[in-house]
Amino acid sequence: MPLTRRSLTQFMAAGIGGGLLTAGPGVRAGHDLGDRHPDRNGAGFRGPRMYRGWILYVVDTPPSGADDTEADQQRWLRQYRDGVLVVSTDGHIADVGNYHEVAPRYPDIPCRDYRGMLIMPGFIDSHVHYVQTQIIASYGRTLLEWLNEFAFPVEEQFSAPQAAAAVADIFLRYLFQNGTTTSVTFAATYPVSASALFEAASAYDMRIITGKTWMDRNAPPQLLDTPESAYRDSRELIRRWHGKGRNLYAITPRFAITSTFEQLRLAGILHAEYPSTYIHTHLSETRAELALVRELFPGFRDYLAVYEAAGLVTERSVLAHGVYLSGSELSRVSAARSTIAHCPTSNLFLASGLYDLQRANRRGVQTSIGTDVGGGTSFSLLRTLDETYKSQHLQGYPVNAFEMLYLCTLGAARHLHLAGKVGSLDIGHEADFVVIDYLAQGIQRTRMEYLRSTGGWTTESMLFGLEITGDDRNVAATYVMGRPVYASRLHRGSHVLPPSRASGVLPEGLVDT
Repeated sequence: MPLTRRSLTQFMAAGIGGGLLTAGPGVRAGHDLGDRHPDRNGAGFRGPRMYRGWILYVVDTPPSGADDTEADQQRWLRQYRDGVLVVSTDGHIADVGNYHEVAPRYPDIPCRDYRGMLIMPGFIDSHVHYVQTQIIASYGRTLLEWLNEFAFPVEEQFSAPQAAAAVADIFLRYLFQNGTTTSVTFAATYPVSASALFEAASAYDMRIITGKTWMDRNAPPQLLDTPESAYRDSRELIRRWHGKGRNLYAITPRFAITSTFEQLRLAGILHAEYPSTYIHTHLSETRAELALVRELFPGFRDYLAVYEAAGLVTERSVLAHGVYLSGSELSRVSAARSTIAHCPTSNLFLASGLYDLQRANRRGVQTSIGTDVGGGTSFSLLRTLDETYKSQHLQGYPVNAFEMLYLCTLGAARHLHLAGKVGSLDIGHEADFVVIDYLAQGIQRTRMEYLRSTGGWTTESMLFGLEITGDDRNVAATYVMGRPVYASRLHRGSHVLPPSRASGVLPEGLVDT
């Protein structure tokens, strides 16, 4: 069947994601939503709202390996076990605190009751490939073999606008199903592939950071651009999309192997011309990659030096992986305030190696978390945190629960220069949040009952258990700018609410209520 928006949506409606992303006639989402239901433009959710539940988020960097008491945690943690989040009409957080203190201030605002669940900042995925959604779990022995056998062939389809739009829509649904509300995402080399994702994200008012990929060598001819065409196409995309709504542009050379130095240099020049853009690339993922970079760039001291010479190592650079960085490279990444996107599921799946988070922390390197689908094996940042814990524990650094939460919420927001906007539920932030049923799975309830009986049930033990055993089954609902974009039938009835579209026409597979 040819790839189209209709064919992919019908495929999902037939059972992808447990059927959680579609709704039948008459199905409504959960508790009282107040005095209105959404119309075709989602306008019914534009009024102010309150959301009651266990509110939990970090407000500063948690100490690594600390065993703080709950009193000590108040320095870097906010939690209201019976809390309320007040969201304004324009989608920002207007108030937050204990329910019985805050709610009386807003007697006329409808409240949705999520008691027994967590309300947390939406997750931030710092590295993923939307154009590889369809090749998740493709058997490949090494990274370079996997790219040639699976990644490059699937990316060729993204020259077609309809195919790009279809996958972009499905990709965002998977993000929402897993509680992700901000994403730093690779597109393909075709400009239309980036535009398709910007258009899809704009329909939900979602913050997306993406850009067309640059490649002028060592890839199939149909995927190649040139230094000049990549510069020109990216500049046009920046002018069209960067800073429009919540869209942000990333200048995206794939990695040194697939770009000549002239292309990398032009990417750096373009970033200097538009310094509020991001740079998104791969760095030091496998030993074979390092060896090939040395062959292709013999005059440079190390891998990072290639990017430095091209002007690509800045405070707005997201460098995926960084598994084999030397001490010197880590220090230089730290000095530049660049960010390493740690991607444990793909590093393990492709046997690339283990990123040493403790070593990076000691050098002052900023680290965030990426799912890295399709080399990564899950869109769930909860599943990815589980692999983060295990891959670091193997190296003698069992990351604590709050540090893991920081890496995919406030920490990622800070590293992406989005602090004050996302990653927190403090007043004034954009209301991107996720509702988590931390006891959705039977084993989670069994664990909780035992811990309660032994006095071991604490905020930290709850959160750690969620990070180790959690996945999309625990995501009850996802909100973007205060508007619901996903609700699970396991918790509140299956319902994906329609994004705001100028045409007023619902996307295929969505059912109005």
